[in-house]
Parts: sequence; C-alpha cells; structure tokens
Amino acid sequence: MCEKQCNIILQKCHHIHILYPDWVSVTLGVFVCQGCSLIHRSIESLSQVKSVLQDTFEDKEIEFITSMGNEAAKAKYEQQVPPFYHRPSHTDCRILREQWIRAKYERQEFIHIEKQEPYSAGYREGFLWKRGRDNGQFLSRKFILSEREGALKYFNKQDAKEPKAIMRIQTLNATFQPAKIGNPCGLQITYLRDNSTRNIFVYHEDSKEMVDWFTAIRAARFNYQKVAFPGANDEDLVPRLTRNFMKEGYMEKTGPRHTEGFKKRWFTMDDRRLMYFKDPLDAYARGEVFIGSKENSYTVVSGLPPSIQGYHWKYGITIETPDRKFLFACETEAEQKDWIAAFQRVVNRPMMPQEYAVEAHFKHKP
Repeated sequence: MCEKQCNIILQKCHHIHILYPDWVSVTLGVFVCQGCSLIHRSIESLSQVKSVLQDTFEDKEIEFITSMGNEAAKAKYEQQVPPFYHRPSHTDCRILREQWIRAKYERQEFIHIEKQEPYSAGYREGFLWKRGRDNGQFLSRKFILSEREGALKYFNKQDAKEPKAIMRIQTLNATFQPAKIGNPCGLQITYLRDNSTRNIFVYHEDSKEMVDWFTAIRAARFNYQKVAFPGANDEDLVPRLTRNFMKEGYMEKTGPRHTEGFKKRWFTMDDRRLMYFKDPLDAYARGEVFIGSKENSYTVVSGLPPSIQGYHWKYGITIETPDRKFLFACETEAEQKDWIAAFQRVVNRPMMPQEYAVEAHFKHKP
C-alpha cells in the first residue's frame, strides 16, 4: 500500500478513536480489532478483512472505507437495537461476539425489526441439552420462557404436563460459561430457590439458538424490571438484566470453629453472594456467604490468624463479618490478590435497601 493510501486510512482510524487500527473490513467499511477480525474472516460471504499496515488496497476500497467508517456503519446497521440486547465487548465469549456480528451485518436484525421476534415476542419454547443434577449427563429437555407467567420452566419428559422446575424471572440470571461447561455454547442459568442459588447448565448445538435464548431471558428480565421500577431509565435497568460472575476459582476453606482441616472447593462470587461447591458443575452450593459493606462491619484482609494450624495453601484471606470470621487460602499469591480485589469491590460499595433483607436471611439461616 502506498504512503498516501496508508495515511488516508490511518486518518480515518484516528477519527473514530481506534487506538490500534490493525484490521479493516473492505466489504463493510469498518475497522475492527484483531479478535473480531478473526470472526469476520470466518464469515467469508459477509466480510473480507485486510491489514491496515501490511495489505494493498484498491482505489475503490479506499473510497468505500473513507465514505463509510464505523460511525456511518453504526447509523446504518444499528438503527433499532433493543435496549435489552447485549452489545458484546472483547472480553465476551466468541459466540456472543460472532452472533452480534451476524445479527448486525448478515441478518440485519436491527434494520428489520420483525427479525427480532425469536427473542422479543415474550414467549419462547424449544429444546436444550441440560446437564443432569446427579449423573452429569446432558439430556434433551423442553424449556418454555413465558413473560406472562413470569417464569422459565423445563420439563423432564416431552409429554409431561407439570414442569420439573419453575424459575421466576425475578431472580433469573444467565451467563455464558463455555470453558466451565465444556461446550462453546454452554450457558449457566441461575435462580433463587428458597433464597438459595440453584444452577442449571445447558447448551445447544446451534449458536444462534443459544444466543436467542440468552437474549430472550434478558428481554423478559427487562420487561419485568420496567414494571417493577416504573420510573427507572433504560440505562439504569440494563445492568440488572444479566450479569457475569465477579470471580470464580478454587480456594481452600475451613469450618466455623477453625479447627477442621482446610478443604479445596470451587468458589463463585455472584455480587454479594460468595458460594462454594465441591464441583464447579454442582446444582447447589455447599454453602453461601453474604458479604456486606464496610459501613456494616465487613472487612477483608490478607493472611490467616496466627492460631491456625495444619496444612493449607500458603496465601490466606480472612473475611470478617458482624457474626464470624471466614478463612480461605489460595494456592498462589496472584490468586490471593485477585480474590481480595473482588471482595474489596463489594465491601467498598454501600448496601442497597433490598440487600439488607438478603443479609437478614443469611443471619437466620439454620
């Protein structure tokens, strides 16, 4: 590519505030990061990608790129993006990013609003592969999501009249967990049952089908929140629709008397709920810890009390609550720092009024 062509493209990149404009789709006229360029490359019928600094561009490609650009493409292809539709970032899993690209450019769902019906109709029915609670096998199960009934249900048998589980939209959450579930389309659905967290792990072979289910759950949650908080703006509601876990991983823990040996457990930090499992794919947690705010006498420090005896991982963490101390140990210093940072983010955040009711429930658990 000649210096003049390079300068024209780089100027366009700087104009749209791309810090490292490595790649550009010459068929769509948009600049993309390296990660998204791989997805664009995999959809050959949709996008032809070139390196900004290494490839040669034809005059007509330069003309198209300079006439389009990311802002113009956004105005064209994102005319009617529903507020509940998750706009993925570079940290999201591949199928969320790929289906966003396909929905936006290939299917043009945000130009033709009727194409949004699979996830915006308020009702969705279909079959997903669900992991069995006891045997760990994935079996096909019928799922029904109904905004009118305010619930997501699944049935153990195709002709069953009564659902095996009813998951209220009020406490429903969904987060993609491809590595954890062992499937690129793996989705973890959680809900509260008797105020304890229940996990369901599902997948579908078709990535569009799985993302449509995810988006339908977000749409149902959005419409529920609109009724529950009638004065709230969309911008305030969207962060409440679904959430990724703050942190997950293995730590060791001891019991309330601090005399038991430390046991290795899988921990999940879901907002103010710290849950621990024997296996990452367990349906129910072995226990849950509520982590409040520093104003309410919750503190997090590195290390363990000097009185603690016996073998455990080297890097300890002590969480002190108004009622007791919880002791954990990490295998590496890096993990210890990451966990403490996650705990501190929660402790430093003031509690909302509804969180006091959750705290009260934890205090009165049998």
